[in-house]
Amino acid sequence: MADAVGNKAAKDYHFDVPAPDQGFFARGLGHTDWGMKNRISRLFSPETGNTVMLAFDHGYIMGSTAGLERLDVTIAPLCEYADVLMGTRGAIRSCIPPTTKKAICLRATHDSSVLFEDMSLGSGLAMDMEDALRMNAAALAIQCFVGGAGERDSLEALCRAADAGYRYGVPVLGVTAVGKEMARTTQYFLLATRILAELGASAVKTYYCEDFEKVAASCPVPIVIAGGKKLPEAEALEMAWRAMSEGARGVDMGRNIFQSEHPAAMCQAVAAVVHRGFDAKRAYEYYLELANA
Repeated sequence: MADAVGNKAAKDYHFDVPAPDQGFFARGLGHTDWGMKNRISRLFSPETGNTVMLAFDHGYIMGSTAGLERLDVTIAPLCEYADVLMGTRGAIRSCIPPTTKKAICLRATHDSSVLFEDMSLGSGLAMDMEDALRMNAAALAIQCFVGGAGERDSLEALCRAADAGYRYGVPVLGVTAVGKEMARTTQYFLLATRILAELGASAVKTYYCEDFEKVAASCPVPIVIAGGKKLPEAEALEMAWRAMSEGARGVDMGRNIFQSEHPAAMCQAVAAVVHRGFDAKRAYEYYLELANA
């Protein structure tokens, strides 16, 4: 039985060895069935293998945070610039037009609100697969608290969601949460992302960190980075570019887009990094061009 003591630190990530060709563009998902692959192809572009996710699920624990006071006013106009819309079923049903052609990634867990010190203690599944299918979801997002007090419950939720996902062909996006007990270190993200993938997540959302290429290499399914707290636009684009350069297959940004002074321009600049290969400098110039147009 493996244990935490005396475990030899990983050193060889085989950066020079590409992932095996499984006959499907998304890493590690070539052995899934048709429905799963079809939904993955809505989440990630088959042409680039990458994705821009627009996250606006913050209200499920934070309430009406800045930029999300009126989802119908601030988020709906941005939909055209993203590949995937990530939100709760309540937000999407009430504020996103059902005519949208964008893939839907449903936040499918409940967690403690910001009124509590440890949000991991309120974790659990917030919806069933039947409702996800009624909403034509392309994926479910499950927040997991590896290393937190609520680790067991959150990983149980991930496993049950993965069971239902494989039954009905719906991918699960495992989301690595961070908190007081969960430092944003390379070692932590190496651990957390691998756990979520091995427990059945079809893709993993995590944070950019030092030596991110190790995290991306050791995760056997596609990995996307979270935008995190609001940064100056140039810094957010730099982070996105570095992550993509080091193995990420996309970004899932919220505050760095909807709290930007020019949200539509920022979303398009992020997409230019993800799908068109813009470096950070060119992307920021593109953002300024769009903002001043």
